[in-house]
Amino acid sequence: DYSGRSVIVVGPSLPLHQCGLPREIAIELFQAFVIRGLIRRHFAPNLRAAKSLIRDKEPIVWEVLKGVMQGHPVPLNRAPTLHRLGIQAFQPILVEGRAIRLHPLVCGGFNADSDGDQMAVHV
Repeated sequence: DYSGRSVIVVGPSLPLHQCGLPREIAIELFQAFVIRGLIRRHFAPNLRAAKSLIRDKEPIVWEVLKGVMQGHPVPLNRAPTLHRLGIQAFQPILVEGRAIRLHPLVCGGFNADSDGDQMAVHV
């Protein structure tokens, strides 16, 4: 199991059930799933070739990653978790930058704002 942590920012264009994951975090979290997808779809003959595609950031890697992310909701957690809304699951989508994006209406459940608060994401 993998996890990551980043600053949160507001993403008002996101639906309530989605969170924006930075490409760097997403490829690291879902790397095992992407490798399996690349090999199964015959884009890479073996593990070494698949890792090379990921390292070189080939366009096909992002397509496979998007497909993998559609079937894997991720829980987001803002510490301290004092009540049940402190951990919620979201459908991840890829975003540019290094910050996790959330719709402003779901920030209240986490008691979060956009002044440097950090959240953890888990797979």
